Amino acid sequence: MKICVFCSANQQIDPEFFTLTEELGRWAAENGHTIVYGGVNQGLMECVAKATKEAGGHTIGIVPMIVEESGRISDYVDVDIPCDNLSDRKQLMMDQSDVFIALPGGIGTIDEIFTVASSATIGYHQKKVILYNMKGFWDSLIALLNDLQGKGMIRGDWQQYIKKADSIEEINQLL
Repeated sequence: MKICVFCSANQQIDPEFFTLTEELGRWAAENGHTIVYGGVNQGLMECVAKATKEAGGHTIGIVPMIVEESGRISDYVDVDIPCDNLSDRKQLMMDQSDVFIALPGGIGTIDEIFTVASSATIGYHQKKVILYNMKGFWDSLIALLNDLQGKGMIRGDWQQYIKKADSIEEINQLL
């Protein structure tokens, strides 16, 4: 299975996020999954790719040209798929992946989550996004989604498209 990981490229975040991300990368490799990710050599992106590679796994980096030009591409990318911009990157990630796991991240990660989920809601694909809720990281986003649904702003049940997992075991059950 190709698992796309959305996550932070920042270094100055909770160290436990790095530990849990390493576990995810090892688990993916040990279970024969390929990691598709943004290809950057920083933060949780670098962490998941390094852990995957060190455990014998395979990675695909979807890398915007501006990242390559700035020299921030990871050494742990097996297959480098260049793209022009972030919109292209998201489309290529959707095309390349079977499922999406969102680790802690910021605006870019949230953008990726909702691009995939909204595409599923109108029928472009039937792939799910799993919020890996490390240390309750996604609790506020989940509360927002519940609030929006309660106000009638989301048709159907948002949990058809976005799942929550508190552990790798729960992720495995959702795949």
